[in-house]
Amino acid sequence: MKFTQGLGAVVLMASAAAAHAEFSGTVTATTDYDWRGVTQTANGPALQGSLDYSSDMGLYLGAWASNVDFGSGDPNIEIDMYGGWRGGEEFPWDVGIVYYTYPGASASNFPEIYGSLGWKFFTAKMSYSWDFAGTGQNAMYYEGNVDYGLPHDFSLTGHFGYSDGDGIKAAYGGDSNSYYDWSVGVGYTWSHFDFALKYVDGEDLKALRDAPHDISNTNARVIFSVSTSFPWKAEGE
Repeated sequence: MKFTQGLGAVVLMASAAAAHAEFSGTVTATTDYDWRGVTQTANGPALQGSLDYSSDMGLYLGAWASNVDFGSGDPNIEIDMYGGWRGGEEFPWDVGIVYYTYPGASASNFPEIYGSLGWKFFTAKMSYSWDFAGTGQNAMYYEGNVDYGLPHDFSLTGHFGYSDGDGIKAAYGGDSNSYYDWSVGVGYTWSHFDFALKYVDGEDLKALRDAPHDISNTNARVIFSVSTSFPWKAEGE
């Protein structure tokens, strides 16, 4: 299948390139690909992979891929390419641009710029697209994320996001140009693997809630994922 071939290539690239110090890669298996409260895999599982390059100056480039399911036909895969600049210690910051692509459905490709600022276990981020989902309309996404470390390699996670702009209505249909989403969860790290369990919910978009066969809906759900990053490092590194 198209998406398994594409993801396989990303995973192989990540494993080979991660042997170099400036490169890193990730592989993730999840029960659902959730993006801003909307399922991208019809409430089904996803296999995802990324390959990243970063410099000592904080500049970075990367690519990320996942299978998707928006109904019959293309697209079956999403490939995102991104680059930016990050830094800071007490207040980590990150600015960059990402280009979402959908092979076989290029009319849906779109760019987005973003910026984030963190402090301790909290990060705030804002994203803006002037051609959201290829609609020619703008959309903003505001989000706050919490990742609070607990003893014994556990963590508590939280997320709140708000989508706004004419691009929301143009992409999803209906009569609303805004909605919110949120999640709470727990994480656990064991050896080279990160496990996460979260509950995702938010404001239902009627046009998506009534979509057939769970395609692109915003229904509440529980999502479990496991991921690992390359290169693997020895304990204490």
